[in-house]
Amino acid sequence: MSEHFSVERGLFDDVMVPNYAPSAVIPVRGQGSRVWDQQDKEYIDFAGGIAVSALGHCHPALVGALKEQGEKIWHLSNVQTNEPALRLAKKLVDSTFAEKVYFCNSGAESNEAALKLARRWALDVHGADKSQIIAFKQGFHGRTFFTVTVGGQAAYSDGFGPKPGDIDHAEYNNLDSLKALISDKTCAVMIEPLQGEGGIVSPTDEFIKGVRALCDQHNALLIFDEVQTGVGRLGELYAYMDLGVTPDILTSAKGLGGGFPIGAMLTTTEIAKHLKIGTHGSTYGGNPLACAVSEAVLDTVNTTEVLAGIKAKAKLYVDGLNAINAKYNVFSEIRGKGLLIGAVLTEKYQGQAKTFLNAAMDEGVMVLVAGASIIRFAPSLVIPDEDIALGLARFEKAIVSLV
Repeated sequence: MSEHFSVERGLFDDVMVPNYAPSAVIPVRGQGSRVWDQQDKEYIDFAGGIAVSALGHCHPALVGALKEQGEKIWHLSNVQTNEPALRLAKKLVDSTFAEKVYFCNSGAESNEAALKLARRWALDVHGADKSQIIAFKQGFHGRTFFTVTVGGQAAYSDGFGPKPGDIDHAEYNNLDSLKALISDKTCAVMIEPLQGEGGIVSPTDEFIKGVRALCDQHNALLIFDEVQTGVGRLGELYAYMDLGVTPDILTSAKGLGGGFPIGAMLTTTEIAKHLKIGTHGSTYGGNPLACAVSEAVLDTVNTTEVLAGIKAKAKLYVDGLNAINAKYNVFSEIRGKGLLIGAVLTEKYQGQAKTFLNAAMDEGVMVLVAGASIIRFAPSLVIPDEDIALGLARFEKAIVSLV
């Protein structure tokens, strides 16, 4: 197909809504954990499309599933079900606490469904008074108006008129702040089992178990937003499995499709029955193409070999970053779990995470930020060890250029 215009970064400003500020680099192809731009410059991908490309780029299992299903059937309305959706749901149920699954297309949509379900459950079981939702400051749950209001960063929800009501925010890792807010009028507590956008903050054991206990005490549902932490990211299939805490509702997306849009809400039969026919839906949710790809992701990730490999690769990152820091002293802390790692900049470099990201890009390695002062790494879960070493060497060069 011949094109009659130049597809360059400047075209973005001409034709796209200005809600993003993408870099000058336009990637055009990827293989594994490497990406090439329009000029054929190579990059090591430590960003994973923000924890989405769980198996890197063009993984043969995913490409195979896409091609095979692409020649069968792409889309059906929810007037019919389909084989890939049923297979994927069965595998999710068999692998988790859940008994029922709802499919949609994104993390925000899976969280929207979870919040609507919690409100409907509370109304049906306890009455109209039980409607309070509690989430946590610096939390992130998506960009729909409901999820962005539940998210604990007012800057994202301000400026769009009156917000959905009866939503309050406690402090992460501060059980007393949750105790002060929770009551028998609370219908749900929504929490990330490791805060992602909020700074790669792990919960303390006492805190996460205390949240579960408070929910039980007040008959509130516990919703785990595992959009970023799920599908192997932290070294278990889902993060709750390593915390000794089981939620009532769990949301999943990002890595679940390995780059193909899909989201899922998982829950128990008893809670699920409140989303009876007609109460919620999604045109594309559970489409055969997305579910076929997601099934290939799950089959690949949910193995002892890959999950154990995540922990080993995480150690390579942490050791490598600590070795870099021993030379240049730019990080006050390396934190996180599995392959969701945050390097916190020292006082001297506060607010400069984006500068480090840009310098890394110049050196041929793609990283992320989590707030203004934290560099985030969310690579492929199967990134080869040599790509970790090469990417960290490039990242070190970027640091040298800045210190």
